[in-house]
Amino acid sequence: MALFESGNPTLSEKIFSKSLQGSEAYGQMTVRGSMQKFGLLLLLVVAGAGYTWKLYYSGAGATMMSFVLGGFIGGLICYFAMAFKPEWSKFLAPVYGILEGFLLGGLSAIINDMFKKNYPNIIVTAVLLTFGVAFAVFLLYNFRIIRATEKFKAIILSSLVGIGIFYLINIVLSLFHIYIPFMQWGNNSMLAIGINLFVVVIAALSLVLNFDQIETGEKMGAPKYMEWYSAFGLLVTLVWLYLEILKLLSRFSNNRN
Repeated sequence: MALFESGNPTLSEKIFSKSLQGSEAYGQMTVRGSMQKFGLLLLLVVAGAGYTWKLYYSGAGATMMSFVLGGFIGGLICYFAMAFKPEWSKFLAPVYGILEGFLLGGLSAIINDMFKKNYPNIIVTAVLLTFGVAFAVFLLYNFRIIRATEKFKAIILSSLVGIGIFYLINIVLSLFHIYIPFMQWGNNSMLAIGINLFVVVIAALSLVLNFDQIETGEKMGAPKYMEWYSAFGLLVTLVWLYLEILKLLSRFSNNRN
């Protein structure tokens, strides 16, 4: 069975195995190094997000949208560039962190304004829950309460494929102005809450695969630049978790006074 069978395309067996070719010239990756670089990427995301958030509440909405669009397009370019050339992650991962921050800060400001009446602290709550859930999953993994067995990987992977197909269908339909009601922000039907909650659980459990892959990369003797690549992959999962938690909270906004 594959060591890195995961729904996260940034952390795959093929990429890690390929990186071993000539890895002696780069040094070897470590779990500690990966987590340190992940911490740096988080700081860059916060810095970028803080900037576009400030732009929005300073009345510079048009300027903010330019940064949001630039963050989205630039982030995609960096994402695919690192997917094909992991050795570039040493330079592109920090750039991706800043661009992702621009995108998240702008979106968060818009959503915060959208739900300010019914849920004034929605962004703060989403951030705290995201880090709380991530830390809880880390502890469960660290104490081996949850293990990344082959069966576990298969379940998460199949769930991720299903979620990806479902979300792709929703995007395609929206291009034709056909919107699935329970997929919209703020929809508080039981079906919408149930589906959203399921996705949050899968996103959280995907972190287990990230942690396992980083540990295995160290054992395999992956090159040093894979620390940046691993940190980047972990960031992708954490951002997904944040957005899903934020959407879930928006579904409860209509029930608040």
